[in-house]
Amino acid sequence: MSWATLKTLLPSFQKDQLSKQRLRILDYQGNRVPLEGVGTFRVTYGDFEKDLPLTIVTKQLPSLLGNQPFIKHKRYHSEDLVIAGISSQIYMMSDEVTFRRSPSDELVDDFIFYMQNYQHILALEFAIKEINENSRILPNITLGIHMSNNYILARWIYLATLELLSTKGRFNPNYKCDLKDNVISVIAGHNAYIGQFMSNILNIYKIPQFIYGSTAEIDDNIQAAFFHQLFPNEDLQIMGLVQLLLHFQWKWIGLIVPNSERGKRLIQNRLHIFSKKGICFDFMEEMPMESVAKDIEIQFNYFVLLYKAIMRGTANVVITYGENEDMAVLRMLPFASEYEDMPMKRKDKVWVMPAQMEFTSIPFQRYKSLDIIHGALSLAVSSKEILGFKKFTQMRKPSSEEEDSLTRVFWENAFECSFPNAGLDENSDNQCTGEESLETLPESVIESSITGQSYSIYNAVYAVAHALQAMLSSKSRKRGNAWELSQQSWQIQPFSMCNPPCSSGWSKIKIEGKPFCCYDCLKCPEGKISNKTDADDCFPCSEDQYPNKAHNLCIPKHITFLSHEESLGINLTAIASFFSLISVMVLGIFIKHRDTPIVKANNRNLTYILLIALLLSFLCTLLFIGQPDQVKCLMRQTSFGIIFSVALSCILGKTIIVVLAFMATKPGSKMRKWVGKRLANAIVLSCSLTQFSICAVWLTISPPFPDSDMHSMAEEIVLECKEGSTTMFYIVLGFLGFLTAFSFSVAFLARKLPDSFNEAKFITFSMLVFCSVWISFVPTYLSTKGKYMVAVEIFSILASAAGLLGCIFSPKCYIIILRPNLNRKEQLTKK
Repeated sequence: MSWATLKTLLPSFQKDQLSKQRLRILDYQGNRVPLEGVGTFRVTYGDFEKDLPLTIVTKQLPSLLGNQPFIKHKRYHSEDLVIAGISSQIYMMSDEVTFRRSPSDELVDDFIFYMQNYQHILALEFAIKEINENSRILPNITLGIHMSNNYILARWIYLATLELLSTKGRFNPNYKCDLKDNVISVIAGHNAYIGQFMSNILNIYKIPQFIYGSTAEIDDNIQAAFFHQLFPNEDLQIMGLVQLLLHFQWKWIGLIVPNSERGKRLIQNRLHIFSKKGICFDFMEEMPMESVAKDIEIQFNYFVLLYKAIMRGTANVVITYGENEDMAVLRMLPFASEYEDMPMKRKDKVWVMPAQMEFTSIPFQRYKSLDIIHGALSLAVSSKEILGFKKFTQMRKPSSEEEDSLTRVFWENAFECSFPNAGLDENSDNQCTGEESLETLPESVIESSITGQSYSIYNAVYAVAHALQAMLSSKSRKRGNAWELSQQSWQIQPFSMCNPPCSSGWSKIKIEGKPFCCYDCLKCPEGKISNKTDADDCFPCSEDQYPNKAHNLCIPKHITFLSHEESLGINLTAIASFFSLISVMVLGIFIKHRDTPIVKANNRNLTYILLIALLLSFLCTLLFIGQPDQVKCLMRQTSFGIIFSVALSCILGKTIIVVLAFMATKPGSKMRKWVGKRLANAIVLSCSLTQFSICAVWLTISPPFPDSDMHSMAEEIVLECKEGSTTMFYIVLGFLGFLTAFSFSVAFLARKLPDSFNEAKFITFSMLVFCSVWISFVPTYLSTKGKYMVAVEIFSILASAAGLLGCIFSPKCYIIILRPNLNRKEQLTKK
């Protein structure tokens, strides 16, 4: 740990106060690991000054501890039946899992001990101690304890859960050969996802679970049968917070939520409750989430940004809807201001918190001011003092057994000392004797009175004991049949309802002739959901979301457009590039053989213009691929319309010249004065300018623009270009249709002219292909949705342009390249 890190964590440190004498490296069980270059550091804060050990976990621990995946911080006491606990006393900094590389074999750099959470262990032990000493509850049965720390990380939660299903001292899940130490229940907390991860495994074995603190929403009735929540659910807490705000007439507030699924769910599904009561939000920010071992500077940048957002807001009341450990994060905000040295005037805020955010702190915060949370309001869970609990905590002493490593680590953090290790030569002035008393610790380290979460744990242990007592007290000697067990629940509260409740994804529908208590369940229609049991009606998701298959959750739509990276976009790009290359090659062939009769036979300049127009028509399809923006939307349809008008006007000019040239051969014909380049150029210029004028008017009155289509596709937001004026778009297409029909009519009439002018036959066939493509385009385009509408238009452009290129120029290229003997003047004038 560098000086920069220490200076960031404790701004009051002075670099010259570090003495390089002793560095304590502790493993998971609190045993000291030898290391050279040891040292302590001196903490100064006000009148306080003391040398403290630096407790870290080294990256060499895998070789020291072995590779067995055991939870190292635990409290274990073996008996007949065991009540297990998966707690959150220690947070472990971990390497980020990116799924792009193999996880690192190295352990973490540090762990953080949440001091107040140690009372959860004491509450569990005290309840078990009372039950074991009470002869009226579970006589002849002794309860044991198996308390593991989950480090507030998913992989360690799963590991702690799987250890409960293994033989003691071995990690072999699903194989347990001990006659003792059978786990009958698990008590865990206090994060929403801890219970969710744990239940994924324990529900398979039908082991009851009691969760103190916030929990995730569970819709599965089978899973909910073994999942018991000890805290008020989220809906009730939201209603309580709303009533509290209305009582004080606080209607302009800020909101801080955790950076997790629970925080996102609150914003998506619960904020409308505040709005209905006239409460508005000045700002909504996310609490920094210490999920990975990030650079400490980055972490503090998060704190600084959050502190700035809060202090710059005009709301004087801030709801901090976080978890238990977020209290420690909240207390980091003043440190962020000191670290940044922000010249910002202090603004007092009233913090409003849910029940699960009990007071907690990490070791280096024990001497820091609590001013930031003075005057805070919090929902509270019903609790009362337990006779004998305070005395039990005061008499608590650390055990030398390995099964009590949790207490040893707490002891060293609480009393700022270290236990001696016989394996090392230590002469410490601040060794733990084990005779220290918890009574001497301040409230900022551990509370003397029982907290709401600890009281919930105490009640959960008694609930398990009474349930076990009732089961063992059963006098029935008859073994029930399977059908009796499935139809007649044993010793549970009976239900008295007219009909089973409607689950989420369904809504109630009244049954005619029956009381309102009797109703039928109707599946939510497409586009609507219900996210609670016995919903009166289904409601639609927002425009940027769609219902899941169960119709009980709104899922964000994913953004889509015809991209260069998907297979359809790649194929269309490749086809456009291929035909562009063919156009360039044909143009090169015609330029190279520009003095041959077949090139000169029918207006060489028009041929060049037509080939360039076909080349540009292939290239303009690339504007239709990729994410739409303002420039692309303006150029897509207009460039397509103008380029195709030039191509079709060239074909029309060539066809008219063919007809006039034939008519001019008759004696005394007046058509000779019209034969020539001037007429052809006038046709091309006038038709192109007409289409250009239409497009100019279009861009002036109502130009195309990028837009998001949220309705055409159920699960997608389609980024597209809106035409702006549909009328102008169809006028452009109509003018192209007019040129096509006119060219086809003239070419069709000229198809039987003598062979000297047989280009009209190829133009007729090319116009037939062109018309077929665009006639089929209209119904296909109108019946297609999303990005495939763009693909249909691109295909139509490519197909029609390729038809013109192939039908008109392939016969000429065949003669020029393969049959040069036919490329002679006498051959063309042959009747």
